[in-house]
Amino acid sequence: MTRILLFLATNLAVMLVLSIAMNVLGIGRFLTAEGLDPTALLVFSAIIGFTGAIISLLTSKWMAKRSTGAHVIDPQAPRNAQEAWLVDTVHQLADRAGIGRPEVAIYDGAPNAFATGAFKNDSLVAVSTGLLQSMNEEEVMAVLGHEVAHIANGDMVTLTLIQGVVNTFVIFFARLVGYFVDRVIMKNERGLGMGYYAASIVCEIIFGILASIIVAWFSRRREYRADAGSASLLGSRTPMIRALARLGNVEAGDLPKSFEASGISGGKSIAALFASHPPIEDRIRALQQGQ
Repeated sequence: MTRILLFLATNLAVMLVLSIAMNVLGIGRFLTAEGLDPTALLVFSAIIGFTGAIISLLTSKWMAKRSTGAHVIDPQAPRNAQEAWLVDTVHQLADRAGIGRPEVAIYDGAPNAFATGAFKNDSLVAVSTGLLQSMNEEEVMAVLGHEVAHIANGDMVTLTLIQGVVNTFVIFFARLVGYFVDRVIMKNERGLGMGYYAASIVCEIIFGILASIIVAWFSRRREYRADAGSASLLGSRTPMIRALARLGNVEAGDLPKSFEASGISGGKSIAALFASHPPIEDRIRALQQGQ
């Protein structure tokens, strides 16, 4: 809750500062006189920007289960020794991390794993059959520690709130540019014309691409923290280093784009700036250096 309030307060503070600056510079008065209220636009943008991100977070567990076909293990009745070990290991790691015990699931696919959920005490950790087949127990435990660290760090909530913030400003600035294009370039003086809508759509695409770089940067930072978190939970960096080295030698499984950043290994990206995960060798180097 503290994390949520902090980010909401930050977003509101940024909106307030921007609104004050626009009014001091006279932009706010000009836009209001011309039929566009920047304060109302900021509020509108925040509502739209955060609503989608928060709905995505609240439905993340359900979506993850449906999109991967994951089988949630009944902790009271695991089907075999492997399931019993998985549940016991995740629960032990969660207890060490001081969070509620997550649901544990297995899904069919190439090596990968992910954690998701809106709340630390109501989350999901899932591993693929490919990961279980390609790693030994120590390496699997390190991967599970990585996912539990994501939950303990509140990464899903933080990433959602950052996405909400960038969404807000993408929407705000896209419409601001659209308004100026409509009034200044297209010389439209009545209502909002095609210049506004066309420029807004184009700017949303361009600004959205730029904003995704910010979100991807944070996602890469949190991977380093989760790697370090796994090492802390296990009391040694070696298992996580070995698990990463193993991942570097296999073809990792792709996850649905909606929660690809939650995986232990990210999908391929056209450019490093847009990658949700750092290169495996960089993660190993960071662990070796104790970062």
